[in-house]
Amino acid sequence: MNLRNIAIIANIDHGKTTLVDALLKQSLNFKLKSGADDNLIMDSNELERERGITIFSKNAAVVYGDTKINIVDTPGHADFGGEVERIMRMVDGALLLIDAKEGPMPQTKFVLKKAIEAGHKIIVVINKIDKSGARPVWALDRTFDLFVDLGASEEQADFPIIYASGIAGKAGYSHDLELMTDIRPLFDEIVKHIPSPKVDAEKPLQMLTVNLAYDNYKGKIAIGRLYSGTLKKGMEVAHIDRQGNIKKGILSSVMVFEGLAKVESEAGIAGDVVAIAGISDISIGETIADVDNPEALPIIEIEEPTVKTIFSVNTSPFGGKEGEYSTSTNLRDRLLQEIETDVALKVEPTGTTDAWSVSGRGELHLSILIEKMRREGYEFQVSRPQVIIREINGKKMEPIERVSIEVPEVSTGIVIEQMGQRKGIMVDLSVDNGTAFLDFLVPTRGLIGFRNQFLTNTKGMGIMNSLFEKFDEYKGDFESNPHGSLVASETGMTRAYGLLNIEDRGELFLGPGVEVYEGQIVGQTSKNMDMRVNVCKEKQLSNMRAKSDGGMEFLKVPRALTLEEAIEFIGDDELVEITPKSIRLRKFWLKEGDESRSKKGLF
Repeated sequence: MNLRNIAIIANIDHGKTTLVDALLKQSLNFKLKSGADDNLIMDSNELERERGITIFSKNAAVVYGDTKINIVDTPGHADFGGEVERIMRMVDGALLLIDAKEGPMPQTKFVLKKAIEAGHKIIVVINKIDKSGARPVWALDRTFDLFVDLGASEEQADFPIIYASGIAGKAGYSHDLELMTDIRPLFDEIVKHIPSPKVDAEKPLQMLTVNLAYDNYKGKIAIGRLYSGTLKKGMEVAHIDRQGNIKKGILSSVMVFEGLAKVESEAGIAGDVVAIAGISDISIGETIADVDNPEALPIIEIEEPTVKTIFSVNTSPFGGKEGEYSTSTNLRDRLLQEIETDVALKVEPTGTTDAWSVSGRGELHLSILIEKMRREGYEFQVSRPQVIIREINGKKMEPIERVSIEVPEVSTGIVIEQMGQRKGIMVDLSVDNGTAFLDFLVPTRGLIGFRNQFLTNTKGMGIMNSLFEKFDEYKGDFESNPHGSLVASETGMTRAYGLLNIEDRGELFLGPGVEVYEGQIVGQTSKNMDMRVNVCKEKQLSNMRAKSDGGMEFLKVPRALTLEEAIEFIGDDELVEITPKSIRLRKFWLKEGDESRSKKGLF
């Protein structure tokens, strides 16, 4: 069988998943399950559908003519770069999607860099040509410049070009949508330009594990490319782990991809993407090899995390009331389970039995994990994200990010001022038709908690993208997220009277009729200092007047924080309490004065 293995790479929200849907629907062997949603077929995860982003890479296979095409849909956000890095070891080429209006974006640079470094042939797809304001010729010129900037070879820079509308399921060689009929031109380019897998018939069995999945009946499933040899159900294989240790195992199942499904196969052939079961302790980056002549494939190198936070057992007065899993054992086991499938995540003990340091590639990476655990019924608390400082050659080094900002020209001044306060250095500035484009190199710690402030100051008109650039010398201390919190002074139910009394002190996060505890954060002060307030205070009644006497007073609508906003908001002495039902903010020390007493060693 003719084989092609391709990855689809792009910036977040440039239409990867929609285009894959079109390829699936117009292939020979794909049938949708009855009752299934025929939009965003590849985004099967609930979080992905809600957010409109791809978080986990997914495999599918289609047949075009006599060619089987294995497709891997990859995440577009750099926080999930661990997925993109290892997928490049599974494929022989890539489709690079570019939004016809926006052109290449910072995340485009990240994913394209990985494909170029792997030496893959790349087909450029100018997508969303039917979008209002589309400028496909400009987008193509910017894409060529990006290839040159990233050091692409002459062969890679001489890329095939396809114009497409993923949502319409059409593609063609010109950017006139009326001349297009279906997605077939894209299939033709894949078969023509993406090389078939190189297979060495002399080599013994070798398969590299790139992804993991779970099945209730088969157990842990390893997914990867079979570089050489043949895999059959029931055969004995050698499992080589990341340390080079060799164990023997027997395969209970061998599967290949058809459409979105993994189907049982008599044999997995070299060059194909296969899935195997029966090796219970296999992990990503490990090799399945011939039992008589075991040879390990090169280990997948993953870039180190840049941000960490502390996951700990919920110690608030409401702890254990709303979650199904709330003990330290539950929390530890769930985190250890996650690192088996997410190689970009690290979990380390902290010296206490009920807290763990969890490191990831960014705030979104960590917040997705938190949201997944919350929906699974876990209850815990997390600290403010901190950047990971390293010592390199005796120097204190910190992660630096390249921040690309697009704002109305009138907002340029406030953006430059804010970036300067965060030790940001402007490296580029251009203005086009009243829109300013700015690039900064900023310490990662300066961006934690900055996004909401940025949107407020640009009145929602600003666009900001960031990408890890390098580790550089520590830039000195600065306050990246100055704020003050309104903190409940007693436990009870919030009352309208108590909230009205403090409404002019800042912005409230809660309305009346909500249970709170002493030390819980109920709002943000208008000044950068904390304030203890009594939100449970009730209006006293007397025989001289009724409750309804006096003028009518109305509370403003409270600002409800999302999970990401809550994590961004908190300071170093604050925590986010997370349960399946609630997201609460709290001080680390609940009672006023406890922190100072602790520093004096009084308890």
